Amino acid sequence: MTLSPETAAMLTAHDLLDRLLHTYRKPLADELSGYANHCRRMLSFCLALAPQAGIEDQHKLAIAAAFHDIGLWTDDTLDYLPPSVQLAADYLSASGHAGWIEEVGLMISEHHRLRPVRDARYPLVEVFRRADLVDFSRGVYTAGLPRSLIRAQQALFPNAGFHRMLARRGLRWMARHPLRPLPMLKW
Repeated sequence: MTLSPETAAMLTAHDLLDRLLHTYRKPLADELSGYANHCRRMLSFCLALAPQAGIEDQHKLAIAAAFHDIGLWTDDTLDYLPPSVQLAADYLSASGHAGWIEEVGLMISEHHRLRPVRDARYPLVEVFRRADLVDFSRGVYTAGLPRSLIRAQQALFPNAGFHRMLARRGLRWMARHPLRPLPMLKW
């Protein structure tokens, strides 16, 4: 079977994502499947929102996807953006991609921003933000993607309790930090 260049590139990006997630299998524990599927859906949405993305951009998106929420587990906090950005920066430095730190860091740090990110230097930051919102909203927000694509990704990569886990962690955080109920949100 011969794959189209687009399909081959997507599979390569997902392979990188899966390899990165595998390194965090211990802190993710029973929630690995839910987080991994969230990341896979997100990455698929990113690639659909940015079909012009070349291999380098696809790798940046895969790395950002792997690390974007990882601080939830590594630091056991709802204020997970700073540790997630740091872990991604450490990985990028160690893997010879220090030049990507700013862009990937912005993808992670801005993915819960409520307003669009307008940065002509790094258009993937807004693509990443929109893709996360598509998945977080379970397809209520589509970012212009066909609902059939969203449903197909949801079927291919099931939720596996991801949203339930977010609600549970969020409620636990809010009870302990009522003055900072959602520290990851940005205006």
